[in-house]
Amino acid sequence: MWQFVRDLFRSRCFDWLESELARERAESERLRAENRALINSLLGTAGFPPLELPESAKPRPVPRLRKRSWHQIQAWRETEAARDAAASDALEDEAPPGHRAVPHS
Repeated sequence: MWQFVRDLFRSRCFDWLESELARERAESERLRAENRALINSLLGTAGFPPLELPESAKPRPVPRLRKRSWHQIQAWRETEAARDAAASDALEDEAPPGHRAVPHS
C-alpha cells in the first residue's frame, strides 16, 4: 500500500517537474526569438543589415549513468594506478641521468 502511494506521488512529482521544464524551455525559446527580432529591428533603424544569429541547439537527453559495483570501481582504480605508474616509469626512462627520481627508503 505504502509503495503504491509513494510511486503515485513520485510519478506526479516527476510529471509536474517535466511539464515545468517544458514550459520554461518554450518560454526561453520565445524570448530568444523576441530578442533576435528586437536586435534586427534596432540594426535596421540604424541602417545596418540584420544579423543572422544561429538557432539555439536542441537539448539532447542526458544518458543515464550506470551504477558501478564496488568490485568494478576497484578494478577501474587499479587499472588507472597501473597506467599512471607505467607513464611515470616511461617519463623517468626518458629523463637525463642526473634528473632521475631518487628512491626513498
